[in-house]
Amino acid sequence: MDKLRSMEIFTAVVDGGSFTAAAARFDMSAVMVGKHIRFLEERLGARLLARTTRRQSLTEIGEQYVEQCRSILAQVRAAESGAEAMRLAPRGRLRISAPVTFGSESLAPLLPSYLARHPEVSLDLELNDRLVDVVDDGYDAAIRIGELDDSGMIARRLRPYRMLICASPDYLARHGEPRVPADLAQHECLDFMHWKKLVRWRLGDDDGAAPPRVSRFRSNNGQALKQAALAGFGIVMQAEMMLEQEVAAGRLVSLLEAHIPTPRTTHILYPRDRQATPKLTTFVDFLLEHFGPQ
Repeated sequence: MDKLRSMEIFTAVVDGGSFTAAAARFDMSAVMVGKHIRFLEERLGARLLARTTRRQSLTEIGEQYVEQCRSILAQVRAAESGAEAMRLAPRGRLRISAPVTFGSESLAPLLPSYLARHPEVSLDLELNDRLVDVVDDGYDAAIRIGELDDSGMIARRLRPYRMLICASPDYLARHGEPRVPADLAQHECLDFMHWKKLVRWRLGDDDGAAPPRVSRFRSNNGQALKQAALAGFGIVMQAEMMLEQEVAAGRLVSLLEAHIPTPRTTHILYPRDRQATPKLTTFVDFLLEHFGPQ
């Protein structure tokens, strides 16, 4: 028998004062009510009710057990109510993983708007350039840049991830402007340490190998490279979302626009077998609203 069901029937017997009252409440026979009570008593190895031909009363163990049953059943009802509420309206905590640059430059500034729309949702944004395991690491969704493997996840396409190549006006005044990729061999090209060696400053399919000069300044953080470029130290190649405001303000100049790397695909991923809650569906819709393919 279902233990929780038997606990419900036991409390109904106590509250109603008889098997008959409980039977009427649950639309079953008094005999079936008795079976549920005996099931509990057999599991506990103790009598819960002292029964005579004229009345029934709780044993000492029964008095303690019925209070525990009421507490457990109240917690179950609260859990079911909370789950139902989360199913019907955006509510609860979202855990989202995103790459560092996309998350800090593009996503984070928009999240207050999402949270303002849905005041009962909380959000944890974790920025990391490693490929997280959405299920095993406990995320609701992850934003992924680049080609996807066959992970069995639901993938919704976002706007492509574009790069820019830039330098400050001061740097260009001192060193000249590169016109073709081969000219980069004569310039200070700021290196991103997470780039694979074979794709370091490789521009397009037919532009030859990477510049031979080893960069004097490397970093695992695009913001650090941007600051070095703003200070006039060299040429930076980073995400458009990181550099576009500096270009618009004239603090950096866009270079080699015909040779920038092919934009990479971007997706939001979430488990296929996870029930889509309103907090997740509204977040996916929010991303598509702001970052959907153009």
